[in-house]
Amino acid sequence: MEIIWSELTSGFPDTKQLIHVLIRLVASIVLGAVIGLQRERAGKAAGLRTHILVSSGTTLFVLAAAGSGMSSDGVSRVVQGLATGIGFLGAGAILKLERERAILGLTTSAGIWMTAAIGVAVGLGGLGLALMSTVMAWIVLAVLGRLELNIEIKQAVKEDMENTGIREKNK
Repeated sequence: MEIIWSELTSGFPDTKQLIHVLIRLVASIVLGAVIGLQRERAGKAAGLRTHILVSSGTTLFVLAAAGSGMSSDGVSRVVQGLATGIGFLGAGAILKLERERAILGLTTSAGIWMTAAIGVAVGLGGLGLALMSTVMAWIVLAVLGRLELNIEIKQAVKEDMENTGIREKNK
């Protein structure tokens, strides 16, 4: 049993370090879930589980790199690799619809990218920065998303009225 415990706690000099890692991983899951829940409620393809996995995965990469004794240059290269890799993941979420001349998934891709950045911030110990960024991302996705939808609806109604020959009474 002692061998198993030793293996599970290897890399942690003491209980305090283990607690720091657990706090960061849990925080990463919670913050990823905040963004993921918003995307889930909006009916987007990348929802709760995707954002939790992106956030906690990037946190784990950073924690593993920093915990292995890498220099700050080494950790920086890990973060650079994450940014590139997440870019490829996000690119897979973008669809160009040729018939409608529309591009879908840009916000989903940007949300995945932002969630990864939040995970990196948590992994580096910037919990306050990660929390503020999560709140701001949620505002952009939820509040500005509704505002954008209202503008699009008004524009569609206006175009429909113009196409059918109906004019606004109060210009």
